Amino acid sequence: MQRSDAEEEAADNVAETARSEERSSVQNSGKGGKKEKGKDRRADAVSGGVRPVAVVVGASSGIGAEVASMLVLKGYCVVNVSRRVSENERVKNILADIAQGEELERALQTVGAEHGSISLLVYSAGCSLAAPLETAGETDIRYLFEVNYFGAVRAVRSVLPYMKKRGGRIVLVGSLAGTFPIPFDGFYSSSKAALDLLAKSTRTELRRYNIALSVAEPGGTSTSFTFKRKIYSDEENGEYAKSVHKAVAALGNIEQGGTDPRAVAESIVAQTVKASPAITFTAGWKNKVYRIMERLLPEKWTEYWNNKKYNQ
Repeated sequence: MQRSDAEEEAADNVAETARSEERSSVQNSGKGGKKEKGKDRRADAVSGGVRPVAVVVGASSGIGAEVASMLVLKGYCVVNVSRRVSENERVKNILADIAQGEELERALQTVGAEHGSISLLVYSAGCSLAAPLETAGETDIRYLFEVNYFGAVRAVRSVLPYMKKRGGRIVLVGSLAGTFPIPFDGFYSSSKAALDLLAKSTRTELRRYNIALSVAEPGGTSTSFTFKRKIYSDEENGEYAKSVHKAVAALGNIEQGGTDPRAVAESIVAQTVKASPAITFTAGWKNKVYRIMERLLPEKWTEYWNNKKYNQ
């Protein structure tokens, strides 16, 4: 499938726009500590000797671990809620199985009851399933949605009583896969698309309480997440086996050659100090290009490009 001259020109313009935005962002952040208008929320300030409380669901590894470490340096009292403890000794831990809704709710209620308020929630828990729709097991599908979507719903609902009086910030870690679906990882992509719409809808509900809800949409990120993906066997995948192999291999290369998790974490933490955080955002100029491409280029062209990327 050949691109027309107009499509080639559009793609080039998109890339240049994203690069320009990235350069402008770096320049603005380095101008003698000068703050941009509307960004002086000072989430890193310790007011009256009391540290603001941040809960990071899934801070034991990957993006969540990097976010937790950065928030500690910003002056937060950081609590990790996950099945494993954080390696950062300055992060508190409450162990809970995110897929078990009551455990997650109890953990967040414990944090709220102990501290009286929660200023920030970052939901970074997630899992992936590589399997065709036709043969994927319902138990696996439901588990993925429990972690990726319903866990986020429960987390947001659980912290609201501790945010509504003073306001707060909530960041859900989604994915560009919610915009550009991954072949044979459709349930993961679906769950991330659902997070995107959940945030956009819920922002309106929470605005009256000065609670801003955003979605981070990283692209491929170099973490251990690649090696935790559940991949169905050739026997289970049947006639799709060869195509699944190609897609999984391409996805692994994209992730391990992708964005440093610290860069993603920096983009998340940066949003928490803004008076008006972005609705959705990503890290890295390439990922910004992809988001703009989806808006500007014909849908069938982006489908073709996406399939080629995963060797389909």
